[in-house]
Amino acid sequence: QVQLVESGGGLAQAGGSLGVSCAASGRMSNIYVMAWFRQPPGKEREFVAAIPWITNTSPLYADSVKGRFTISKDSAKNMMFLQMNSLNFEDTAVYYCAAAQIRPGHKPGEYDYWGQGTQVTVSS
Repeated sequence: QVQLVESGGGLAQAGGSLGVSCAASGRMSNIYVMAWFRQPPGKEREFVAAIPWITNTSPLYADSVKGRFTISKDSAKNMMFLQMNSLNFEDTAVYYCAAAQIRPGHKPGEYDYWGQGTQVTVSS
């Protein structure tokens, strides 16, 4: 089993920056990929970014955040981060940390473990 706990988030102005963190615990040796998803109000959960947990291959980003968001990890501390710059109103959502044991795609159903989520609100 793997446990994920998000922290950070909060309120930011449009054009500003914010960061969220994910603390992982448990059997992380079974994890292949860690990712961030988000769920805007009234919408379905969507992929944001993913980073391989064991290897150092390049992260993947959703087109909507490419060039603005940066995903990173500290494997030694079992931590994952998402730095969000140039925020806009459409980035308002609950942000979730997720982990997959087998190489996933971008669908929430392909991930095995989830955190409880943290709210990010961007004001205009």
